[in-house]
Amino acid sequence: MPRWKRTIDIIFSLAALPVLAVATLVMTVIVAIVSPGSVLFRQVRVGYRGRQFRIYKFRTMMQGADTVAHQAYLTQLIASGATMTKLDARRDTRLIPGAWFLRATGIDELPQLLNVLRGEMSLIGPRPCIPYEYEQYTPAQQMRFEAVPGLTGLWQISGKNRTTFEEMIRLDVEYARNLSLRRDLSILARTIPALVQQVGDTRRSRRRTRREKERMAVPSCIEPKNVLERNPS
Repeated sequence: MPRWKRTIDIIFSLAALPVLAVATLVMTVIVAIVSPGSVLFRQVRVGYRGRQFRIYKFRTMMQGADTVAHQAYLTQLIASGATMTKLDARRDTRLIPGAWFLRATGIDELPQLLNVLRGEMSLIGPRPCIPYEYEQYTPAQQMRFEAVPGLTGLWQISGKNRTTFEEMIRLDVEYARNLSLRRDLSILARTIPALVQQVGDTRRSRRRTRREKERMAVPSCIEPKNVLERNPS
């Protein structure tokens, strides 16, 4: 990692620690009310050149939530070329109340500032993926791991949930091949507007999903016509 990049990571992460402390306090109260258990979620991810490490997140799912549905959905996204809409937008039943907002705004990712301070992540870079996702990558796609993973990145400010898997790979590889201070500062400046857009996209998708479910749940009130004519007695 270039020295300028590591310097930015440390300065911004240390400055954000008070925000993390307040967020942790608030999340502890919320989780205790809606889903008792640990406030932090730990998960193995794949980062720089395929190295595995453990990330930290605020827990936004019910305790013991099944991951099979996510694995199947991810495989479908990779194979189909569909836009990478999260299950959150489809009203994922595994989420605790209000979790879609925490995830859309990136608040649930704040504990990864600890990963940044430890040097396992950077503020800017490709998102670290889950091992079962990494196993599906081709050698060419694994070029995205030539950059240290980050909290935000070129893909995140370029549409994220509006892009396909292949577009994500292209953007991440482009970033890995063209590291620069100017680009990192530009990505940081564009992250907040991108998150605002993501919140709007997720809210609209959730409303659309709710309307579709409501339409499917309403029984038809139209009785089928009797096409048989009765013979007069």
